[in-house]
This record gives sequence, structure tokens and C-alpha cells, in this order.
Amino acid sequence: MTVWPTELRVAQDKKSLTITFDDGVSFTHNAEYLRVVSPSAEVQGHSPEQRQTVPGKRDVEIMKMEPVGNYAVRIGFTDLHDTGIFSWNYLREIGEDYESRWAEYLKELEEKKLARD
Repeated sequence: MTVWPTELRVAQDKKSLTITFDDGVSFTHNAEYLRVVSPSAEVQGHSPEQRQTVPGKRDVEIMKMEPVGNYAVRIGFTDLHDTGIFSWNYLREIGEDYESRWAEYLKELEEKKLARD
């Protein structure tokens, strides 16, 4: 399924991104969430075993957004991470799966004795 955004809006405080899709569904992703689920190889690795748990991103902000073709956006964060290319489908997926992904992230932090700060 290909979804298309009708609007991407970074909050004035740069702490969140709201994306609205052509079917009217909208999600607001906070910058910390976007950063820790970045689709970059640095975070996701090249296999599930290589996926990283990224701590200490509670205060990260969105620094820039650049279109990638007509299918995605590259998001740059204030910690200088900018290699994640967020496709429209991925932005939709992480919105729909927010609760389970966020709970899993918090669980991984606790298990690895890492913190959000």
C-alpha cells in the first residue's frame, strides 16, 4: 500500500512532526521517537541482530527535513544524526505501531540499563 502525505509540519519548538495522509489519518511523532526508530543502518543495522537501542535522546529536536524524491523525507536531528530516510509508508507504519514500538523501546532501555536522558 502506498500512502501519500498531504502535510508535514514541524512544531515551532522543533520537538515533533505532524504528518497528515491523503485518507485523513494524521500522526504527531515526537522527535525522540523519530530519532530512536530511525530507519538508518546506524540504528536498524543490516539485520535484526544488529539493531541498536539508542539512549539519551529525550531532548533531541528536528533540525531539518529534506525531500527524497517523491517517496520520503530525510530528517536531520540536533544530535547531527541525518542518515535516516523516512518513507511515507514507514512514517505511517510507525504511527500505527506507536504504542507497541514505544513500549518495546522503553523495555530495551530498562533491560540494557540505559536512559532516555
